[in-house]
Amino acid sequence: MRTMSSLTQSLVASFLMWGATLFAGASSAVTNQQTTTPRSPIPKKSTWKFPPAPEGVIILRDVSYLPAHRREKLDLYLPAHRPANTRSPAVVIIHGGGWSGGDKSSAREFNIGTVLAREGYVGASVEYLKEDHGRWPTNLYDCKNAVRFLRANAARYGISDRIGVIGGSAGGHLALMVAYTYGVPELTPPDDVYPGCSDQVYACVNFYGITDLLTRQSTDPDGTPNGQLRDTALIKAPRASGAKEWEKASPVYYVNSSTPPTLSVHGLADTTVDRLQAITLDRALTQAGVPHELLLLEGIGHTFDLDSWKRNPLPRDVRSAVIRFFDRHLKTP
Repeated sequence: MRTMSSLTQSLVASFLMWGATLFAGASSAVTNQQTTTPRSPIPKKSTWKFPPAPEGVIILRDVSYLPAHRREKLDLYLPAHRPANTRSPAVVIIHGGGWSGGDKSSAREFNIGTVLAREGYVGASVEYLKEDHGRWPTNLYDCKNAVRFLRANAARYGISDRIGVIGGSAGGHLALMVAYTYGVPELTPPDDVYPGCSDQVYACVNFYGITDLLTRQSTDPDGTPNGQLRDTALIKAPRASGAKEWEKASPVYYVNSSTPPTLSVHGLADTTVDRLQAITLDRALTQAGVPHELLLLEGIGHTFDLDSWKRNPLPRDVRSAVIRFFDRHLKTP
């Protein structure tokens, strides 16, 4: 496990005690041969417009990956300068938005996708079902079918069998569920879209995702969990009568010795998803002996990307931590 600072270790300990617990099939390809800096500024969400791809990256937008009657697509981020016949590891990118909003082509996903492609990965930013009717577990099935899509099209896009997953907020929750429920019969999509293709992933990065629907809390304005349990928009059944369904949709209950390596990154000032969600998962991974890391960011709230929160730099180099993690588990068999 990655060594944390003494301040972070003391915070974790106190929280635990206090908490009681190629390119055909795409509608367009975007390239740009101009030189750009490695950390291009990301516009504010309110003014966000999908930009040209930076140097070294090819972006294929709105690639079909589900049956014809489904309108959800995915965006592919590919390294532009690979030797012929190269097979690169891939990462499925899952956006947030409370399971009912968000966009595969938002600023955060562009940030993650371009960083991954520059580091030699194929990124697939996936759209999934967000409508209220049938949302769960179809959204999970969609994300797993994105993994299968990558394997089914491995030769076409130059992808190895080493596939990972990353997501933020609701996307972090879904990324964990993709990683942790491989082979769970009741959460496995039908085999009719990509027959014979596996949805197994080998590494998971969780950005401020919910890990236990049953224990999620509200917080004080500074991000301190206050003990008041929160409802969920994912499951229709209320907590009292739907506890089993809430548990079934919570990643922490699937942790075992075969769980893929996991990196969690969470802001200590997060008022949307309380920080104990990450700490609880970290404790479960420790008990199961799963390779894992936990980065807790002081003074940082919800919805940050690899570089910044509210246009301010993060207090730690999260970008490098994510790339090192994926390199360790996806580039090294």
